Amino acid sequence: MSEAESRQSYIPPDGPAAAPSPAALAPRARGTSEGTKGRPRPAPSPGAAAGTRLPRRAALWLLGGAVAAAASVASPARANPGPRRAGRVDELLSRLTLAEKISLLHGAADPKSLGQAGYVPGVPRLGIPELRLADGPAGVRAKRTATALPAPVMLAAAFDPALARAYGEVIGHEGRALGQDVLLSPMVNLIRTPYAGRNFETFSEDPLLSADLVAEEIRGIQAEGLIATVKHLALNNQEKDRTTIDVRVDEQTLHETELRGFEAAVAAGAGAVMAAYNKVDGVYCAENPKLLTELLRQRWGFDGWVMSDWGAVHSTGPSLAAGLDMEMPSGARFGAALEKAVRDGHVPEASVDRAVRRILSVRDRFGLLEAVPRPERDAAAGARVALRVATAGATLLRNEGRTLPLTGPAARSLAVIGPTATLPFVSGGGSAHVIPDAAARPLDAIRDRAGAGATVTYALGEDLYGRPMPATEPPAELENRTVAAGATWRYEGTFTVPEADRWTFLIHYSGTRPTVTVDSTELFPVRPGVYDFFPGGLESHAPDGLVVRRTTVALTAGAHRLTVTASGGSGGQRFRLRAISAADRAEDIAEAARAARAAHSVVLFAYEDATEGQDRTSLALPGTQEALIDAVTAANPRTTVVLNTSSCVTMPWLERSAAVLQMYYPGQEGAAATTAVLFGDADPGGRLTQTFPAAEDRHPMAGDPLRYPGRDGIQQYSERIHVGHRWYDAEGVEPLFPFGYGLSYTTFGYEDLAVERAADGGLEVTFTVRNTGGRPGTEVAQVYLGPSPHLAALGVDQPRQLLAGYRRLELTAGERRRVTVPVAARTLSSWDTARHGWVLGTGRRTVRVAASSRDPRLVTEVTVQPR
Repeated sequence: MSEAESRQSYIPPDGPAAAPSPAALAPRARGTSEGTKGRPRPAPSPGAAAGTRLPRRAALWLLGGAVAAAASVASPARANPGPRRAGRVDELLSRLTLAEKISLLHGAADPKSLGQAGYVPGVPRLGIPELRLADGPAGVRAKRTATALPAPVMLAAAFDPALARAYGEVIGHEGRALGQDVLLSPMVNLIRTPYAGRNFETFSEDPLLSADLVAEEIRGIQAEGLIATVKHLALNNQEKDRTTIDVRVDEQTLHETELRGFEAAVAAGAGAVMAAYNKVDGVYCAENPKLLTELLRQRWGFDGWVMSDWGAVHSTGPSLAAGLDMEMPSGARFGAALEKAVRDGHVPEASVDRAVRRILSVRDRFGLLEAVPRPERDAAAGARVALRVATAGATLLRNEGRTLPLTGPAARSLAVIGPTATLPFVSGGGSAHVIPDAAARPLDAIRDRAGAGATVTYALGEDLYGRPMPATEPPAELENRTVAAGATWRYEGTFTVPEADRWTFLIHYSGTRPTVTVDSTELFPVRPGVYDFFPGGLESHAPDGLVVRRTTVALTAGAHRLTVTASGGSGGQRFRLRAISAADRAEDIAEAARAARAAHSVVLFAYEDATEGQDRTSLALPGTQEALIDAVTAANPRTTVVLNTSSCVTMPWLERSAAVLQMYYPGQEGAAATTAVLFGDADPGGRLTQTFPAAEDRHPMAGDPLRYPGRDGIQQYSERIHVGHRWYDAEGVEPLFPFGYGLSYTTFGYEDLAVERAADGGLEVTFTVRNTGGRPGTEVAQVYLGPSPHLAALGVDQPRQLLAGYRRLELTAGERRRVTVPVAARTLSSWDTARHGWVLGTGRRTVRVAASSRDPRLVTEVTVQPR
């Protein structure tokens, strides 16, 4: 290609992501609505059920939601912001004192806390209200109950941007109803390593899918009047060493992978961006001018404000100059230190004014410069969306011999096994944890659906909370001990174990953690960092609400010295000390095997409890669950394993199971959704948004500590643009399950592929999908694009194939539908480091229409012409 043709194909960096006008990004006016309680109602999905449970098959099937076009670029959130006085921000800025300005640039203690994560005081003298900021990846995290939506990774599994918007609308409405003004969500960092502790909080390993979903969720959140904060800019793809790790990444990789979602969020009108903890190329994100100014504001046109992650600010003047506007959750750097720097002439007051103007301008756009009425919660509406998402994201990974759906004898004689069958796994730990109004137990939902004539038994299989301690000498009450306020209770004695064994000890407590030692070793020390603040979403609390900590130690046969010291503190406390031996665990497994043997079919719930603040150390199911699955499948091969996990897990037991249903962290309606899919009242509508590796040594991070978790404080993104499924293709590695994979209870055929050039310089990929089975079902048709010979000639690295678009389809038996999937010019382009911009990938390119990244159904070639 000639140099002239190369220039013709060049896409100006700012072109595809021009910032919308502030007026276009204003929230919907609150207090005017078409629905009840002042809430604007989105159009219902075709056939959406009215209730929060799933009593009938016909109603259940229709809960999947409207068919959504993939890779679409919708308009920003639009609404009438209500009356605003022209020049209000300028007027306020001119009247604010320096101290008042600075008070708006950092967090503080909330005198009337609602349980939210952050608070910024107002300026009563000028009528500026206070600002409250709540966590909320899967619902609003506060003192009051809220709708606990499925984890974002489960939302993403639906491949449905329209559903992402409905998800955002629920959070936006409830955030306003619960007294909040800013949502610290969504998270759009890519799933890069399978070990990352927050993979459940984000969407996908794929840049296009993540970008589509984050944009629509933001539009939904902000349409309800809540400011969305996209996080964490940038490359915060792991929890291990997240506050110190220095990420080294090349320019092309940064733009083509991680940044695509943030750019889409800006184009959707996100009011705020959160700067990450980590460094990028040696500079902390919160003081990184290349990220916060050159990229975010100058290239993308972002006109909102940038806040820090909690405690992520390391300087005063450099951070403010780099483009950081707000320090959270306190003012260690942007409080008295900033005021002194301004008064001493080290920081110009104009820099303070710039940050204040950005914050006030966003608040003005959302009507938050004066007190505004708040809506009431609509719990029923939230529950309906939670159910839709959990059903749509349910992903069937294996179904040998049509084990599912459960019908006939399989539905009349069931053994249900596993702790999360009776303890609903609603959400992960950390800032994503939400307290729901209620959450049914899967066991109860299964029994209700099976009916009065069925036999449904239960076995625990894995004990999460322990048994009473062995007898102590002298005897002590350790199962239900209370300590009065101001008092301290102490015990010294011994307990005896009959043989050498590994024992897990657990402390359940309501106040200050008791100190427990065995043979002078403290069992439950307070660990540094956020581990004890974000311990997990399931195992961290007992069913009665007591906090739980656990540890495992090896004990020899004989007597062991035990000490316990517990303080009543100011309000008194209750605690219990428990233990589980390896012999106890073996008996739990044996009991589960007996229950499995006595039933026609088995549903076994397995779990993995991920949380913010720590990464997983293994991809295996924790505890003795693999041994449990081995024993149960040996006793009854008709075993369905339901996975409540944050991310991928290895499955050495896969071939011995009959079916595997991936349910992630399904939110408050997880029991209803799981039961609906198990019994065939709903088709499993989800597809994997991350590749599942076959083993611990068969994924992109394996065997390369510089790539993950980093070496000597430095991490290298040496896989370059080949993130996720792209790496498996580039390296020729066979996954356990590929990206985009998921089974239906019916079958689908593809035919009549045609590709045309679109008016915007992209492509239109048109084909027909037909439901070839005998029942309704969901298919996610995916379009993959091969490399450009033009870009190859320029030396630009390209994936062997990339996701270019998709379409979620719900088809009745025998239904045939003609589908057009748009492929944007941006998707046809790669980042050229020589030009520091996007270059259209012209020439002959392969187009595949597929059921997953490894299952092409239709293939053709198309010539992409220069624009």
